[in-house]
Amino acid sequence: MPIAPSELILNEDGSIYHLGLLPEQLTSTVITVGDPERVEKVSRYFDAIDARVHRREFVTHVGRIGDHKLMVLSTGIGTDNVDIVLNELDALANIDFSTREVSTEKRSLDIIRIGTSGAIDNSIAIDSVILSKGAIGLDGLLHFYERDISDTEDQLLSWDISWPIRPYYSPGSGKLLRRFESLGDQGITITNTGFYGPQSRSLRLKPRIAHFFEQLESRTISGYRMTNLEMETAGLYGLAELLGHHCVSINAILANRRLGLFSKDPGSIVERTIESALDLITRESGL
Repeated sequence: MPIAPSELILNEDGSIYHLGLLPEQLTSTVITVGDPERVEKVSRYFDAIDARVHRREFVTHVGRIGDHKLMVLSTGIGTDNVDIVLNELDALANIDFSTREVSTEKRSLDIIRIGTSGAIDNSIAIDSVILSKGAIGLDGLLHFYERDISDTEDQLLSWDISWPIRPYYSPGSGKLLRRFESLGDQGITITNTGFYGPQSRSLRLKPRIAHFFEQLESRTISGYRMTNLEMETAGLYGLAELLGHHCVSINAILANRRLGLFSKDPGSIVERTIESALDLITRESGL
């Protein structure tokens, strides 16, 4: 049955509503970054840029390194934007825009997040890289979708933790974690719905749950400790898994929250992370 125009919204040129992309522009490898200005920091390594699209906070560059086609796009901040990006990428991959029907054969994308994050473990060094083995979502996004609740997620609810919201758990792609394992250690990421109170920061407003993340420091999931905080990974992982895509989150550690430290040269670690990730993407493709 065709999907109604109110549900699958297309622009006059036939592109998907928010991202402004056409199905023929989609590549199988998609790099996501939060900051729109970081898109150019990735695409300047491309040998050629075939398309530049800018709609709202969503900036996309489509190009090539050697014979490998890839795209980099900005999600903006938060899982509300991730909800838009993942659903619209999947629509580009798996819905026929001419008939508005879901394609019989499904296309699976490799989605690679290159982002920044703050560590909550004293042993994690500033300017290092953490790969998200999985992510605990404290944003609520996945609760709006039909899905099976994993044993790991049930385990979270058994912990003696003052959860501010019912948590959910999303695993990363084993295939992509293996591909990028040389970049850094793996750990469990906490995805928050905001930057200040939800991450226990206090400027003029006091967080309701004091020292919340200290309650997590001794916890592990499948032997992996809680390592870092950010605002997108759990949503990316959860929606990618539900839609049949692969996703990995690569986190450049700019701050250590427990030690009160921030990187003296954040641009440098972000640049090194981009270079290393692109090297592995092209190397795995035989380039």
